[in-house]
Amino acid sequence: MVTLLGFLARPALCRGAGSICLALLAFLLAALPARAIEPGDLTLTVSPELSGNAQPYAREMVLLKLRGVYRTQILLEEVRQPALTNFSWTQLGRDSWTRTQLPDGQMALLFERTIAIFPQHTGTFTIEPFIHKLTINDNGDRKVVDVHSEPIEFPVAKWTAESGGPDAPEPWWLPARDVTITDSWDPDPETVNQGDTARRIVTLEAQGMLAEGLPPRPIMRTRGIVTFAGPVKRETIITPMGPVARATYQWDLKKGVPEIIALEGIQIPWYDTLSRTMRVAEIPARQIGGGLPDREDDLKSRNPVSWATIAAAGLAAFGLGLALIGLGAKTPSLRVRRSERQALRRAAATGDAVAFRAALGRAMQVEPDLARAWQTDPQAAAALSALDRTVYGAGESSAPDLDGLTKLFTRRRKAVVSVLAEEPRLAPLDGWGSSAR
Repeated sequence: MVTLLGFLARPALCRGAGSICLALLAFLLAALPARAIEPGDLTLTVSPELSGNAQPYAREMVLLKLRGVYRTQILLEEVRQPALTNFSWTQLGRDSWTRTQLPDGQMALLFERTIAIFPQHTGTFTIEPFIHKLTINDNGDRKVVDVHSEPIEFPVAKWTAESGGPDAPEPWWLPARDVTITDSWDPDPETVNQGDTARRIVTLEAQGMLAEGLPPRPIMRTRGIVTFAGPVKRETIITPMGPVARATYQWDLKKGVPEIIALEGIQIPWYDTLSRTMRVAEIPARQIGGGLPDREDDLKSRNPVSWATIAAAGLAAFGLGLALIGLGAKTPSLRVRRSERQALRRAAATGDAVAFRAALGRAMQVEPDLARAWQTDPQAAAALSALDRTVYGAGESSAPDLDGLTKLFTRRRKAVVSVLAEEPRLAPLDGWGSSAR
């Protein structure tokens, strides 16, 4: 696969980009001076990243980090990947080319690539060398060289627990960094009467997996309903932290009896690759029917409320409002949910800054008020910015103090409140300015 340098060096591929391609090509070619190649000038390493430094199980994601350091000008390049027998794999994003300063003070080109691999069986395997084919400027002469990585011995652990595991037919083996389930109905199941049909859509999302590894559609059957299973949609979303697998299951359920039907929950066991423990995600139990009035008495209008009662209620509400303004209402307390707190502590224990940032991101999505509280706190905002530079920055940075960050982001905080209502976000789009109101 010809990457950035090879792309820029091909005039046919640069058509339409004009001077931008030529400027980038000139910059990269001039990154290092032409010099004779010496031993150690061209190195390529491949390192597996293991969760908790533990041997992975079959179908568990492992990240392979390719890192090439080249102290010479590179004109063309191509990575030749081994067959990766007994593994499935996917590349995460594009290759990275940057300049880096070596310990001796010299500058070098730094090549980086991340590949997610998934061993398919238990045993000990060998990852054969990767080959980086480089066309270089060797003291003014154009030369083609092959830079080899070292072979890697890759053991895959055998499951020793009494039940489950990669080789067990039941339950489905689901190794992931995190699993979430979203359940939606149309209409609400409690409003469904006899003879009506409701559609249920369940979305299962697993971090650190390919979509082909997600379980088949669960069986949803109980007395009093007729179930029509719909198609299953699977997709794999590539992110810098690894693939995210998503499966969408669909059912149409027709209520066949007048009684209320209790639809039991469905448990999906999964293996947490960060904490190295089994966990359970659940499709929640729901009630079908019983949410609408089915008796004439429920539909009858209630006795009208007297004007005296209405006036008394209004005065009470007015007095309560004055009391809140005068004394001040208690500001609600916010805190990261228990599941996110556990995820933050697991990531801190393993020193995984990427997983720590992902857990913070989920907490900020679920609790936007808490995210605003962090942003208004100078200490939390500075810590979050430093963490983002560590996780997403191109350059090297010191490892963050994840234990200290855990204490900072898991303590209770007061919500950021405002007496005045916020300006509607779509107000500028409705054709009316504030002066026209």
